[in-house]
Amino acid sequence: MDKCPKPNTYRTYKESGVDWLGKIPTNWSVKKLKHLTNCTNSGVWGENPGVLPIDAHVIRTADITMDGKLKCGAPLRSVSRKDFCRYRLAENDIVVVKSSGSMANVISGKCAIVQKEENYLFSNFIMKLSPKASVVNPQLVFYYLISPIAREQINLMVEGSTYPNLRVQEYLNFLLPLPCREEQDRIANYLDQKTTEIDEAITKKQRLIELLKEQKATLINQAVTKGLNPDAPMGDSGVEWIGEVPAHWGVKRAKYLFKVIDERSQMGNEELLSVSHLTGVTPRSEKNVYMFKAEDYSGSKLCKKDDLVFNIMWAWMGALGVSDRTGIVSPSYGVYRQQFSGTFNPWYLENLLKSERYVAEYNRRSTGLNSSRLRLYPDMFFDMQIVLPSRKEQDEIEKKTTDKAGQIDKAVLSVKAEMEKLKEFREVLISQSVTGKIKL
Repeated sequence: MDKCPKPNTYRTYKESGVDWLGKIPTNWSVKKLKHLTNCTNSGVWGENPGVLPIDAHVIRTADITMDGKLKCGAPLRSVSRKDFCRYRLAENDIVVVKSSGSMANVISGKCAIVQKEENYLFSNFIMKLSPKASVVNPQLVFYYLISPIAREQINLMVEGSTYPNLRVQEYLNFLLPLPCREEQDRIANYLDQKTTEIDEAITKKQRLIELLKEQKATLINQAVTKGLNPDAPMGDSGVEWIGEVPAHWGVKRAKYLFKVIDERSQMGNEELLSVSHLTGVTPRSEKNVYMFKAEDYSGSKLCKKDDLVFNIMWAWMGALGVSDRTGIVSPSYGVYRQQFSGTFNPWYLENLLKSERYVAEYNRRSTGLNSSRLRLYPDMFFDMQIVLPSRKEQDEIEKKTTDKAGQIDKAVLSVKAEMEKLKEFREVLISQSVTGKIKL
């Protein structure tokens, strides 16, 4: 008598004939992708005079997310009637990135499925697979193509380092393990239900992370602009956009607190620093920067520890920080040094000048035709008022606020770990379901 099968597994298995796939249930077969789908190898290229469909969009490589979702694409102003019919996406079509082009964040071979028919077309760097619904469940094909076990093999089909391209013919010969049509539907429906539940749980945790980050930002913003004691007597700062501050705080114009520094590097071999609204002043080597890097940095501006550095072009976003080291920055940045060393606690100064009211004031004072051309020059900064608690109080604000902020950071890390476990579970569930390692 045969032994009872293990829970949630098939009774018997056989060799699939595919080394990386291993064994599959005895009653399953292995089929090539090209026998299960119709392929349109490339999409619309540019715009052509012709019909002007309402709300038409073209799906580009960046509109396909890593978890198999589709963004809305880019508006398509005009396209020929022939191209509109040929490259329009239907429900259950699968779009696959053939080439990442020059986009570093796009991975060739990633795919997404169209959940409902819209006026969507696809670009020339994408191919369309239309599953033959009479022989294969489209959702099951999609789940298989995004499963980790399949992705590992698909990555081997990508060639080129500067412009990675998917070897299309090899991809179309990709092998899929398949049960009968009825069982395909059961597996696909189960995965639809479970992945939706997991995705909803991930979304809730992502929202929780956002709320925690908002709580941290509010905590810091309140501390650096109003102090730690909610019962402290408040007084009018005399500056409309600053409002009330603790009565014992001072308010001074920046020109009395800072001076412009324009020291230049002779050789340009000091550590190259970058300034952003997210990370403040950080080494360029620690950031994923794809912009052009100069061969020679001689003549760059020098900044020293505790210097305040503004990215003049992005000050309206809060792109500034207090440097914790000596280094070089772009000659177009603004570097300021305290008139009297030790007036400001570096943490307090950076967070004060990144607070909502100050960033809003940079927006108001900056000049330029539009947001991408706004500039905050030294005279504009020097004319701004800076709230000034004692150095002792600044240090106390940093200590107590960072302690509370650290607790929030720990909570964020905990929620992120839970999210990663959900994502891992989602991947394992998909892989084991579409390869027959578990029976549903």
